[in-house]
Amino acid sequence: MPNAYNVPFFEAIKIRRSTLALAKESPISDERIVLIVNHAIKHAPSPFSVQSCRAIVLFGTDHEKLWEIGHTEMEKEMPPPVFANFVDKIAGYKAAYGTVLFFEDTKAVEKLPPPLQSVIGSHSEWYEHSSGMNQYIAWTALCAEGLGCNLQHFNPQVNKAVAETWNVPESWDLRAQLVFGKAVGPPRGGVEKTFAPLEGRVLVHGNGKEDLAPKGI
Repeated sequence: MPNAYNVPFFEAIKIRRSTLALAKESPISDERIVLIVNHAIKHAPSPFSVQSCRAIVLFGTDHEKLWEIGHTEMEKEMPPPVFANFVDKIAGYKAAYGTVLFFEDTKAVEKLPPPLQSVIGSHSEWYEHSSGMNQYIAWTALCAEGLGCNLQHFNPQVNKAVAETWNVPESWDLRAQLVFGKAVGPPRGGVEKTFAPLEGRVLVHGNGKEDLAPKGI
């Protein structure tokens, strides 16, 4: 079984894929899953180290309840022909082993000096950058441990019901749902991922190093 602490960094990046076919099993303990989420929350960068990311890890019936909420709320939101396309997907998320809910604490910034609060207030995208890195670290590490994962965004439709069900603080704003479980099918796009050529996507300038830009890769 792979281990996030001994898988080389670049290999872990390759292992992280979106896998939708998941079973209600895990190759690692619940304690280790929670440890990985804690590690991501602790070490992911954030603007001025505001550390505003929060998480709730759901297992068992709580995980299933989340996707029952997802089914109910999306059915309210969507026209029946559109919702029909989501029924099986939501059932697939429910069939997985668990879900990590990622939030941003909107009050975390209050611990910073007023000048820094003002700066962050002018750059709301910084929160998105930090939130994405928290999600990416947890996603990559869980995949490196042998789990399959996919990242969903059923917010804001489920926010109110999630807050009421799990007594979420009012300042926590739900941003994403990371579904995980034993992979029982290939990643989205197939086992061998198809990549667009890097030529034209990565440019190099300075010190005559333009020839280092990828060509024909």
